[in-house]
Amino acid sequence: MTSPATQEFLDALYLVAVAAEAMSAALIAGRRSMDWVGVCLLGCVTALGGGSVRDILLDHHPLSWVAQPHLLLVAGGAALATIAIARAAHRLRGIFLFLDAVGLVLFTVIGCNVALGLGSPTIVVLAAGMITGCVGGVLRDILCNEIPLLFRAELYATVSVLTGALYLYVLRLAVPHDLAIAVAMLAGLALRLLALRYGWSMPKFVYTRDLH
Repeated sequence: MTSPATQEFLDALYLVAVAAEAMSAALIAGRRSMDWVGVCLLGCVTALGGGSVRDILLDHHPLSWVAQPHLLLVAGGAALATIAIARAAHRLRGIFLFLDAVGLVLFTVIGCNVALGLGSPTIVVLAAGMITGCVGGVLRDILCNEIPLLFRAELYATVSVLTGALYLYVLRLAVPHDLAIAVAMLAGLALRLLALRYGWSMPKFVYTRDLH
């Protein structure tokens, strides 16, 4: 079990990650000239969509934002607040990328924990972690008519899967739960940041021949 202090820290970090994901989505909404309602909705879908899809697929109810309506206020409020700071957003790019990486690994661990609590097999636990970490961004990109980041060569889904796998592995070593979370999140965060820094990516599949 997670200690109360660690759980409080993770809860606070989760709210920060939700806000950061919503704000990054709001900037993309601005590039698409969406109205304020669109900005708010895109922020909520991006920040909470991954967890919602996971819960629907696992038949885990209520959904997080139904059980905790304040999450909608955090996501929607952060998205709308982005409108006021949009002109300075380019100066905060590094912070946004860092918080996005934190959100990826944190959401992944949360997704794995939900599936573990339901007694799901390992492959489902890993899938639940990846869905929680990545699908919000997929929904955002689809709504904005872009190729989802998940399907590009950039190390994103790979980081999520490796974070989840490391988390499960460390848990099976019978170490304290807090340590398992810390090891998985720090390793996943380091990998994501290094991938951004050095442009690491997965091999691309390129096929250009005409089938006719």
